[in-house]
Amino acid sequence: MSADLTLTAESADSLPLWLLTDADLAGWLARQGAATAAWVTANGFQAERHRVLAYPDALGALAGAVVGLGSLRTPDELKLWQAAGLTERLPARTFHLATRLSSPAATQFVLGWLMGAYRMGRYRTAAPPAQRAVLVVPREADIAYAQAASAACTLARDLINTPANDLGPAELASAAVELAARFGASARVVVGEDLLKENYPLIHAVGAGSPRAPRLIDLRWGEGRGPRITLVGKGVCFDTGGLDLKPSAGMLLMKKDMGGAACALGLAQLLMTLAVPVQLRVLIPAVENSIDGHAYRPGDVLRSRKGLTVEIGNTDAEGRLVLADALAEADAGKPDLLIDLATLTGAARVALGPELPAAFSPEESLLAALRVLGDEEADPVWPLPLWYGYDDELSSKIADLGNVSAAPFAGSIIGALFLKRFVTATAAWLHLDLYAWNSRDRPGRPVGAEAQCIRALYQLIRARV
Repeated sequence: MSADLTLTAESADSLPLWLLTDADLAGWLARQGAATAAWVTANGFQAERHRVLAYPDALGALAGAVVGLGSLRTPDELKLWQAAGLTERLPARTFHLATRLSSPAATQFVLGWLMGAYRMGRYRTAAPPAQRAVLVVPREADIAYAQAASAACTLARDLINTPANDLGPAELASAAVELAARFGASARVVVGEDLLKENYPLIHAVGAGSPRAPRLIDLRWGEGRGPRITLVGKGVCFDTGGLDLKPSAGMLLMKKDMGGAACALGLAQLLMTLAVPVQLRVLIPAVENSIDGHAYRPGDVLRSRKGLTVEIGNTDAEGRLVLADALAEADAGKPDLLIDLATLTGAARVALGPELPAAFSPEESLLAALRVLGDEEADPVWPLPLWYGYDDELSSKIADLGNVSAAPFAGSIIGALFLKRFVTATAAWLHLDLYAWNSRDRPGRPVGAEAQCIRALYQLIRARV
């Protein structure tokens, strides 16, 4: 079932859906009939966060439902995750919001309602779709944004969830080309040996060990005088670790190593759907880091598009290599804002966990703005420093720099410092080191792919138009 099928414009027989904080509960009960108040009290409903309770009328028919918001001071503080999961936890009837919400809160509620309806059903044997609750869209909600943001996150989630046997570099490029065609954008793909001819040697080297040819995807959309926005997404469709082979447990989730590319495409779709007046460019180096006689080796020295030589200390630090060539190309155009998204380091997860992407930038105001917008959108990021005291960790005795540090510390910062070597002309640069995965089930966030940073970055870009 499409998430949009859980929305309706109006319904004469819809039931009330109340959103209650724990402070609001007593007053609400006092305004209800004795039978409703007795039912809610008898079922132990205390307006706990995510608690849902349907209640009957005097004849035993379904009369409505209450949803707990916990300790929020007011329902207008709710974020999308308070609504996620309601399509399945409520009875399969049509509901309208009986609690009046501000426009931002109503928009968050509708977005959460849609996001919670997401399921990856491609690989399940066909079965009748489960019946779900339907919501009458509140008039206060920005329905265009909610639907566009949900669709963008669905695109990213679907791409990340697709296993590598069905999503290699060619298929990722096809997804980008199809997206471009839908919005009248242009898309150019440089494939295989043509990467060497056009001077993308690091992208070529990382993908050389796979029979699935590496490629660089270059999507462009928008004309006029809007700000020039360039997105770069890490598109490692599967990462074995190369000759520095990962253990089996480390490879288990490596279909998601193109999560940065998926989120970049999701963000691009959101910007194009809502016709944000920008000049948009998306660069995705799409590779599979695999092993055969052509695979690059530890100790190799490779020349980058920028001209810097890189000594390979570990073939499992491949994402920064493919990003380096793409960032060098992006930086040469001196965009007004350059953003790269990548599932780059395990060190960022150790520092911040799976829910907080690490954000790096030489421009402190950019980090501060993104953090505020991320909190407002329930799409958080957390700034980490570009600490140049660690820059010499990238030194090499025979090349301009190495791709890893010999020390076990500050891996996410060192990865960001490596990328910074390839961004020298663009002041407004953001690097997002994200996880793109939910490791545990929560309402609206099933185990599997997660679209991170899309909504926060959309709001950041929108604010700069």
